Amino acid sequence: MADPTRDSAFDLLTAVLERRRPLEEALDSLPKVDARDKAAAHRIAAAVLRRMGTLDAVLEPHLRRKPPDPVRVILHIGAAGLLLLDTPVHAAVGTAVALARTKRLTPFAGLVNAVLRKVATAGRAVLADLDSPRLDTPAWLWSSWGADARAIALAHQHEAPLDLTRQPGVAVPEGGVELPTGSVRFPAGTAVASIPGFEEGRLWVQDAAAALPARLLAVRPGERVADLCAAPGGKTGQLAAAGAAVIAVDRDKQRVQRLTENLRRWDLQADVITADATQWRPTQLLDAVLLDAPCSATGTIRRHPDVAHLKRPRDPQTLAETQDALLEAAAAMLRPGGRLVYAVCSLQPEEGQPRIAAAVARGGLRHDPFTAEELQAVPEALTPEGFLRTHPGLWAERGGMDGFFAARLVRL
Repeated sequence: MADPTRDSAFDLLTAVLERRRPLEEALDSLPKVDARDKAAAHRIAAAVLRRMGTLDAVLEPHLRRKPPDPVRVILHIGAAGLLLLDTPVHAAVGTAVALARTKRLTPFAGLVNAVLRKVATAGRAVLADLDSPRLDTPAWLWSSWGADARAIALAHQHEAPLDLTRQPGVAVPEGGVELPTGSVRFPAGTAVASIPGFEEGRLWVQDAAAALPARLLAVRPGERVADLCAAPGGKTGQLAAAGAAVIAVDRDKQRVQRLTENLRRWDLQADVITADATQWRPTQLLDAVLLDAPCSATGTIRRHPDVAHLKRPRDPQTLAETQDALLEAAAAMLRPGGRLVYAVCSLQPEEGQPRIAAAVARGGLRHDPFTAEELQAVPEALTPEGFLRTHPGLWAERGGMDGFFAARLVRL
């Protein structure tokens, strides 16, 4: 019989690997599936994407020739169940064989059965001899991460914890742990809707590292501030909660709608504008601008393992052109002495320090380094040049954090 969970996991993986669609977008597009099956399918697909290199290395000795891509996906699902998700052997193998038949791949059902039974017998022993962090990381990413590559890749093997940002004065909810930066952390897999205060808008989901750029902008009550590329609104919420008069700008209408709904639920005020931030200008110069620029998002791979499969080596340089245009536009929005925090959730060097150097070289801005006092909660994230640089290997004992680069500039 068809298994809706594996069937949906197959569809998700096919969408990512063949049609190059983001996993979350593919999840939203699934046909009507029970919420529990949908969540389980997402967990399976994420496990496969997170550990695909390792799964291939385990499967390879049992394959005489390369199977068709749909069959390989089924083998990945079965092997992930056996080796990563503690699925009983009979269930992992049986559902994979059934999936082959459901997907009109019946001639390969015997192969799926035979290979997965061999994996069930020998797979875990093979795992111990593999360099899984290296296998699970595309070579171009590994080489670009330098000395931190192994720590980053090890962190990517595990599902990320759930981090929340609180409204001012909100206590740490039961079951949460307050991090040194002020975020509250819950274990991976926590149902966010069950956390006291979430449904009422007193907290919102935001990785601990993602919460840092808005804090480093250090807005004061009454300051006029723009949050560029603002959706879905976590940073806008931080700025508004600090008392700033915020203009939230984003060009995506659907994302703007989500931002607006979030602000309403959080009972926070901002002037929301749908516009291209490279073209939009405020009616009067601003005190500060937060620019969380579009980027390769490689700093979020532990939360979005599809990113490692969707991005290509040329992407960071292509995105750098957009980042430069946004930085130039942001500078034009500031009054003299106004400050700009540039941030990207990327681990790629091209999207970080070179963008700041280019912005300064164009004129009108100076780099204002972050200080040890400002980053005393996470001192390991302060670079010698005064930039913020986090990566998933930091705070390993606490569950890590997303990869972010941030810098502060001041208008001359």
